[in-house]
Amino acid sequence: MRRAFGVLMILLLFVSFFGGGYYLYQKSEEPPVVYESDTPFYSDIMNKTVATGSIVPRREIELKSQVSGVVDEIFVEPGAEVKEGDLIARIKIIPDVVALNNAENRLQTAIINYKNAEKELERQRGLYEQEVISEFDYNQFLLQYNLADQDVEAAENNLELVKEGASKKTGSGNNLVRATASGMVLDVPVKEGNFVIETNTFNDGTTIATVADMSDMIFEGKVDESEVGKIREGMELKLTIGALEDQVFYAKLKYISPKGVEEEGAIQFEIKGDITLKEGTFLRASYSANADIVLDKRDSVLSVKEKWLVFEDGKPFIEVKIGEQAFEKREIETGLSDGINIEILSGIGKDEEVKSGLVDG
Repeated sequence: MRRAFGVLMILLLFVSFFGGGYYLYQKSEEPPVVYESDTPFYSDIMNKTVATGSIVPRREIELKSQVSGVVDEIFVEPGAEVKEGDLIARIKIIPDVVALNNAENRLQTAIINYKNAEKELERQRGLYEQEVISEFDYNQFLLQYNLADQDVEAAENNLELVKEGASKKTGSGNNLVRATASGMVLDVPVKEGNFVIETNTFNDGTTIATVADMSDMIFEGKVDESEVGKIREGMELKLTIGALEDQVFYAKLKYISPKGVEEEGAIQFEIKGDITLKEGTFLRASYSANADIVLDKRDSVLSVKEKWLVFEDGKPFIEVKIGEQAFEKREIETGLSDGINIEILSGIGKDEEVKSGLVDG
């Protein structure tokens, strides 16, 4: 038994010895590291920042009711083109009980005063015809009669306005919502039968419809505080719209907010740009879009891949080929970078080869 165990141990030692030797042999036979080399190239380099935002009309107007009540009829749908003054909706007024009671009382008082003035005028006319009173005195009673008649008419019109929002004299009233500008109806957030609140000093009131000029669109976006100092009004914006990926639009930067707003821990500044629309092009409101803002640009400059650089103590170096798989580190001066390519100002020539990476395999 002991003899068998000893033989087994000898075999294990033998296998381990030769296995380790084979492993070391294989390691010594691995191919050497081979580096690729490339020459600098000429490239257009553009440094840009991206602003995210949306496409909106320059003027978007909310049409509101001047009276409280119930939507009786709506005359437009989203997408319809309207002109200033076109009828949008009619509101059925639900009169205030107190206002209605006051209007009725005012009318009754005006009628009573009118009847009294009428009787007094008839009596004074007889005296005038008998030359008991002068024409001047008679005209005073005639004036009171005419004023009483106007009071009745005004009280009737006021009662009509309280009940219906319109009077017979004018033929229209503030219960009709009309377009205050020409454009396209973007939204009608209410339906017939909905209750609406009038616009007054204390609240904005219920929006009946939204109208905008869709031929005059702008880009509204946000720029981070780290980039806002690099942009200025008049710069060109290259717009990419998510819903229209195959089209590119351009805009001119017209506004940069003087005050930033904190969003998710970062300060963002609002920007606006006037969009140049091609004839026959239609952009829908609230399209999401990204705007590329060119901060700096170099055309056809000597460049290398930024990943080829080596940095030591904050200084850029590149490894230049001096022989077969032999390279020397050389300090260079760099210019503009777009994150992939970087401009070379000095340090290497266009015909020199530089280390670019490992050979695959």
